[in-house]
Amino acid sequence: MPYTPGQVEGLPEAAKRRLLEMRGEGGKKPLFTSDLSVNEFALVRQAGFVPLGLVMGSSIYHVGIQLRGFYQNQELDVLTQAMYEARELAMTRMEEEADLLGADGIVGVRLEVTRYVWGESMAEFMAIGTAIRHDSGGNFRTNGNRPFTSDLNGQDFWTLLKTGYRPVSMVMGTCVYHVAHQGIMQSLKQIGRNMEMPNYTQALYDARELAMSRMQAEAEREDAAGIVGVQVKENSHGWDSHVIEYFAFGTAVTPYEATEALPSITPTLSLNQ
Repeated sequence: MPYTPGQVEGLPEAAKRRLLEMRGEGGKKPLFTSDLSVNEFALVRQAGFVPLGLVMGSSIYHVGIQLRGFYQNQELDVLTQAMYEARELAMTRMEEEADLLGADGIVGVRLEVTRYVWGESMAEFMAIGTAIRHDSGGNFRTNGNRPFTSDLNGQDFWTLLKTGYRPVSMVMGTCVYHVAHQGIMQSLKQIGRNMEMPNYTQALYDARELAMSRMQAEAEREDAAGIVGVQVKENSHGWDSHVIEYFAFGTAVTPYEATEALPSITPTLSLNQ
């Protein structure tokens, strides 16, 4: 959905009051909240940033119905669009909360999808992370003046800055795909034999490639130099066993002028079992 820096249309009144009080308005003492660990908190502070508050966005979305061919590999466009739009609504509302706190960006972003028994065709999409601001007021926002978003933890965020890069945006791509069922003759031919299942191979290959290409297209629109921490996850979300979502996501990054020499790397050996 279109995003204008400073907009708060998607936020409930209770969230607006809470965030303004955290800033110290209304006679309240400023207070931050964070899901950073103590080690992450220390490294974010060492990088020159202060945590402002835990920010979140939520959208309960009704996922529509789409017919598909029983013996046909195909993307399910209706479901793909639903998964995209619901996540974008949640991400935008999280950014609105960060904006209200005066943040430069959000670290440790995670996206969660939850199904409830009271809504068979509905799911809640939630985005959550810690809003931060740079001490010196440097320009860390995106080209569109939005707070940057990143799924990097505190340690990785610190390391990224030390290597001369900064996060631009958490980018994602999704594809909901129907994997065709096998015909009876095809099933009979494979009994007792070692053989590739080309129908399944091609379906999963195509679905992953669509998700990856869409994630890369988002990074290109942000004029990013690359994407770090890429993950590709699959989930059926309770749909039919032959319907799978592939979700690719990572943090788009761009060169940052304040490059520092990293300390020498010291190998360590874990003794944990």
